[in-house]
Amino acid sequence: MALRRSTIYLGTTAGLILVLCGIFLYASGKVSASGPLFARKTALVRQLELTDLCLFTEASYTRHLSMTDPSTPFQDSPMSLEHFPTGALVEPPPHLMRNHIQHD
Repeated sequence: MALRRSTIYLGTTAGLILVLCGIFLYASGKVSASGPLFARKTALVRQLELTDLCLFTEASYTRHLSMTDPSTPFQDSPMSLEHFPTGALVEPPPHLMRNHIQHD
């Protein structure tokens, strides 16, 4: 006896929903288990007085977002194109843009 397409679809969908629920349960267990490790890392960051997270490794202005100025991506030429893909993913911090916004 051949299964109907709707039965195959619903069975596959139910199986994938169960897998997704399992992934969420596994992740929540990992998060609760990593609490002490996160607390130790937080204490280390405070002790070493680290400033910010390094999200990207390509260019200095995407590596340390709080330590850059808006013109750094154009250091080669004011009309140069962005040659690092991460420059398109992040914008300069708000405290740097505040001084450069023109009011009408």
